Amino acid sequence: MVNREWNPAELLELSGYYWKTCVLHAGVKLDVFTIIGNEPLTAEQISRKLNGAQRGVQRLLNALVAMALLSKTDEKYANTPSSLDFLSKTSTKYIGHIIMHHHHLMESWSNLDQAVQSGQPIRIRSSFSNEEWRESFLLGMFNMAMNLAPQLVPKIDLSTRHHLLDLGGGPGTYAIHFCLNNPQLNATVFDLPTTKPFAEKTIVKFGLTDRIRFREGNYLEDEVKGNYDAAWLSHILHGEGPEACQKIIQKATAVLEPGGVIIVHDFILNNTMDGPLFPALFSLNMLLGTSAGQSYSEKQIFDMLTGAGVKDIRRIPVQMPNDSGIIAGIA
Repeated sequence: MVNREWNPAELLELSGYYWKTCVLHAGVKLDVFTIIGNEPLTAEQISRKLNGAQRGVQRLLNALVAMALLSKTDEKYANTPSSLDFLSKTSTKYIGHIIMHHHHLMESWSNLDQAVQSGQPIRIRSSFSNEEWRESFLLGMFNMAMNLAPQLVPKIDLSTRHHLLDLGGGPGTYAIHFCLNNPQLNATVFDLPTTKPFAEKTIVKFGLTDRIRFREGNYLEDEVKGNYDAAWLSHILHGEGPEACQKIIQKATAVLEPGGVIIVHDFILNNTMDGPLFPALFSLNMLLGTSAGQSYSEKQIFDMLTGAGVKDIRRIPVQMPNDSGIIAGIA
């Protein structure tokens, strides 16, 4: 637990921080940063391009300047280097999809008290919702993984492994990066049919169609087939309850050859369940959107792996910007 003394000004700043969040979301949703691009524009020009009322657009632009997300010179608005990098769709580093995913979660977060009292979710899972929400979720997860994978993959030694199971791997981002870092490695991405078109397109883009295949299935309901010597479970356990997590881990270990490695990547709580901050907040996000999902502690994940017969379980030391952690063991 972090000890901190709060004063009224700090509490009020925290209480109203969502104003800044909504300004960012509106800027991304209206595609302001892409519209401005590399050319400074007046409020009138921007309003015309997004077909908006200048009275509202100009206030949004000024707020974005105040937040240092835009700059303003001689009544013309321009992107900052950061906004051009991360908030314009012309950039390969664009993270607007995950920001829109956060935007779609806001209504449920505003009713957190109801979920806390009932202990039940108040929204459907993003991966099963309408097309717009699902697209933001899938592309957002892809954006995040593309940023994190190059930092994380080199810390995991798969140099002696030959066939990786990326269970619930979505677009296959991690499978792609593991294969890029390990020339001897092939991979199978196992996920829902809805993710297949995007996954196959991404695999083609990286020139790995001869080494990575996609297999359709629901990891809770369907049999996982094949023989593997490595299994990667990235951000899937938090969506399920303890019994389902045990079932998922059991399925993964069942298709591993003796001596195969299983690797869990997730938002991992400490063993008192009250930190770090992001995994604790993420556990509430799972309360809002799933019937049994939660963030798990290191001990809980160790126990699940032990229950599946996994040995030599260890925490791999990584420091990631989103507080995710990695636990590995040998089947």
